[in-house]
Amino acid sequence: VSARSLRYYEAQGLLEARRGTNGYRAYDEDAVASVRKIRALLRAGLSTEVIRQVLPCARGEQGGFDWCAELRAILDGELADLDEQIEALRRSRGALVGLLAER
Repeated sequence: VSARSLRYYEAQGLLEARRGTNGYRAYDEDAVASVRKIRALLRAGLSTEVIRQVLPCARGEQGGFDWCAELRAILDGELADLDEQIEALRRSRGALVGLLAER
């Protein structure tokens, strides 16, 4: 993970770092686990705003997730939103295919 990514996660309120006497950021094992979870949630398409909401309840062991009710509900909602977007894209694609078929 790049230093830039870590600073971004910190600026978004997703990660906290201790500061050493030299002013450098220091991350413990909990922070490393949090970064793994943040990256997994980002790969799943969640925004940093949504991740900030669910991260406190996503504190499982070794990079896993504790499926608290809030996390499950938010992820179910995100999945429903993705399904709607996929359906809208299918309709758009169908319309374009129809237009091209008229040529």
